Amino acid sequence: MFAIAASAATALWLLLAVEVPSGTAQIREGLLLGAWRVLYDTELPPTQILLAAIALAVLLAAGVALVEQRISTRSRRSVDHRTDPLAPKLVMARTRGVFAGPVTVTALIPAHDEEHSLPATIASLQAQSHPPERIIVIADNCTDGTVEVARRAGVEVVETVGNTRKKAGALNQVLTRVLPELGDNDTVLVMDADTALDAGFLQTAVARMTSDRALMALGGLFYGEDGSGLLGQFQRNEYIRYAREMRRRDGRVLVLTGTASVFRPAALQAVADSRGTRLPGTPGDVYDTAALTEDNELTLALKSLGALMTSPPQCTVVTEVMPTWRTLWAQRLRWQRGALENLGAYGVTPRTMRYWAQQLGIGYGVIALGAYFLLVTLAVLSSDQWIWFPFWIGLGGLFTLERVVTVWKGGWRARLLAATLLPELVFDAFLDVVYVKGVLDICFGRQASWKHVVHTAPTGTVTSSSTAASQTPVGTGGRP
Repeated sequence: MFAIAASAATALWLLLAVEVPSGTAQIREGLLLGAWRVLYDTELPPTQILLAAIALAVLLAAGVALVEQRISTRSRRSVDHRTDPLAPKLVMARTRGVFAGPVTVTALIPAHDEEHSLPATIASLQAQSHPPERIIVIADNCTDGTVEVARRAGVEVVETVGNTRKKAGALNQVLTRVLPELGDNDTVLVMDADTALDAGFLQTAVARMTSDRALMALGGLFYGEDGSGLLGQFQRNEYIRYAREMRRRDGRVLVLTGTASVFRPAALQAVADSRGTRLPGTPGDVYDTAALTEDNELTLALKSLGALMTSPPQCTVVTEVMPTWRTLWAQRLRWQRGALENLGAYGVTPRTMRYWAQQLGIGYGVIALGAYFLLVTLAVLSSDQWIWFPFWIGLGGLFTLERVVTVWKGGWRARLLAATLLPELVFDAFLDVVYVKGVLDICFGRQASWKHVVHTAPTGTVTSSSTAASQTPVGTGGRP
């Protein structure tokens, strides 16, 4: 992180050498009665100010990395059974010299009216290079053919009884029965019914769990499915950047995505045992049914207990993208509210510091992007001629290059969209509005709710599934 910040600082310094044409100072004031110069200084900032800003940026980047590393190191070395029952040193001590058999996988697929997407999900599990030993579809209040589709695929089906707590409640009902049957090396895969695992996902997960006894959970990296036009490409670019960030973090997970994550039973049981005391929620529940984003909340729960987690780059999944702005709004509002409410429930602790910092960063980004659009508008209204500033053009060029490079693996469509820059800025502004709406809803105590998206099935028929795809990239505040 420090090297990246230093490189950016060097690039900015080089841009200072670009000479600003003297003619740029001869600006004819247009509208707003010349107020433009009061609101914005068109001259190049003094060298001292630029250097100070660069130095602060580098120090901040290095400081965040250092604090995060220290917190992680202390957690891994903890031997406090009361506060960190899942800390690596304690887990290694408990399992030293004990062979619990080969690592197995029990896959749980919560599904609500998913008859059209479920077959591809089950097929992706059965086609794994290391297929799961057991597949259980959790049919939650289904009114379509989900149960019949699952049974035809030859997997187990459990129908929930009286569940009013959505996905979290459905998983809790089944985990209460399944966890006592599992040993230390029997893992649990929780995945969405509209997600397909890439072929080597479970083989990598089993290998990592076999080689590291202290590893308590493993999350997947998700990519967006094809389709849904420009809106779908916005989301795919967003997911590609998030996956790239996770790879650059060397698997240090921000959130155990609900699209597909693998857990050791001991980790889930420790969470259930800690509910109501060290953790928010109802005693005995693995998932907090009051949380809007149950995957993000479970991540915070495991981190609070000292668990070691990772997101290997080989563990990838393909998940749905929202087909309309309306459904995207509902999904992201839920993610954002859920992230903020989760942090509010856990408070400010060493384990949540980074998440709070990211939320503050998002808030700053909302102000910065809004100010950018405002100043561009004022610039157009305040001058009778278009003025080119080489320094800012160079800075904008670097930003555009970064946008293109970070989605390079997405193909030419992803690169073209990133290179045009403005459309993605508009998409970012949309996400900023969602962020503000989420904050206001919490401040005014407005009730949040789950919503469902109606999408076209492969056969051309229409089905519905929850907008809560639960791939919340919340360490980033509900967006990648």
